[in-house]
Amino acid sequence: MPIQILMPALSPTMTEGKIAKWCKKEGDAIESGDVLAEIETDKAAMEIEAVDEGTLGKILVAEGTEGVPVNTQIALIVEEGEDASALEGALGGAPAAPVSTPASAAPAPKSEPAPTPSPAAPTTPAAPASTATPATAEGLIIASPLARRLATERGIDLGSLTGSGPRGRIVKRDVEGFAGVVAPAGEAPAPVVPSAAPQAPSTQLPTPPINRDDPLLGTMPDFEAVPNSSIRKIIAQRLTESARDIPHFNISTDVELNTLMDTRRRLNAQEGAGVKISINDYVIKAVALALARVPACNASYTDEAILLYKRADISVAVAIEGGLITPVIRDAGSKGLAAISAEVRALALRARDGQLQAEEYQGGTFTISNLGMFGVRSFTSILNPPQGAILSVGRGEERPVIKNGELSTATVMTLTLAVDHRCIDGATAAEFTKELKAILEEPLQFML
Repeated sequence: MPIQILMPALSPTMTEGKIAKWCKKEGDAIESGDVLAEIETDKAAMEIEAVDEGTLGKILVAEGTEGVPVNTQIALIVEEGEDASALEGALGGAPAAPVSTPASAAPAPKSEPAPTPSPAAPTTPAAPASTATPATAEGLIIASPLARRLATERGIDLGSLTGSGPRGRIVKRDVEGFAGVVAPAGEAPAPVVPSAAPQAPSTQLPTPPINRDDPLLGTMPDFEAVPNSSIRKIIAQRLTESARDIPHFNISTDVELNTLMDTRRRLNAQEGAGVKISINDYVIKAVALALARVPACNASYTDEAILLYKRADISVAVAIEGGLITPVIRDAGSKGLAAISAEVRALALRARDGQLQAEEYQGGTFTISNLGMFGVRSFTSILNPPQGAILSVGRGEERPVIKNGELSTATVMTLTLAVDHRCIDGATAAEFTKELKAILEEPLQFML
């Protein structure tokens, strides 16, 4: 029977997603590991891969459709040896997908099956019952339904195979490679299932409905309405809730960077230095060290208790197209500056390409947002729940300072800490910023 492709849950908080783009069209051959579609979640646009082989028989949810619930059937893959009648049977017997799709994406009424190409493939023994999801029984052997059927027909023990599919899944080529069987020349390829209503997928999002009779809009000049992405909607919802429901307060401190910048310059100039350390890398490490000294600032509030985290998992805000994402440097206090620098660069690059996995941007205990590279001197941030604190980092610039009663200059950076007053008190926040300032102004503190 056709294999169901379901809307995946790409993060623990995801309840629905958007089909941003179909990377395959109906009738395309599908190999294990092929990218089927790009799914826009509440955090980023991510790719979903095929774990089975066959032909993409039917796309059930059109490109651009928003609000598709997790586990909704979005497409069907036809396995080798199956024809259009199997697809029509699956469509006819399956319940309607619980999602509103454009009329053009709805399955067309049944018609007479199109003739199958060439002579029909010989009848094969009935396949054992299987499901569309990876099997986890039978000794935790993960295999595609087609691979299981081929292994049964050829008397091959799946336990003796090594899977080459995603996450070690056993696929068709693994069974054939083990058996040494090559498809005979001239064997009919898997039939291409005709689309009930073939048409090119749309790449343009629908224009959102705007009430141009609104008195406020009536006073504005002409405008272009840019549809809100799923990411933008979630950002708007969560920031509104955070700013409305969490009692923020902010404290700022100025940090002199001359000694740190000299240390950084000498470190990066060393022969064999594979990674160039940035000021932001120092800030990440310094925050982790300061949290170890003031653990009460590494906290979250719940109605039952205040949670004090035993390690510093630092979220780093990264701007991406259409929004913001916060990849996490796990246990930053235990890592050296070079390791932090390399990890930050790799995560930021993958974030901008929409390739982060859920575990790479969830679960941070403290966030750093740096706008210094844009020339911003100082700013305040909105908390990223359930975290209790977020640090806003401004640019380092030369400013006049008084030293020993005399006017001088120094490179100074303003840091602003926003905290959840329900779990972090003013004295605690002040103690944290004091420790952070001490670490950044004396680089030897990084060695303690």
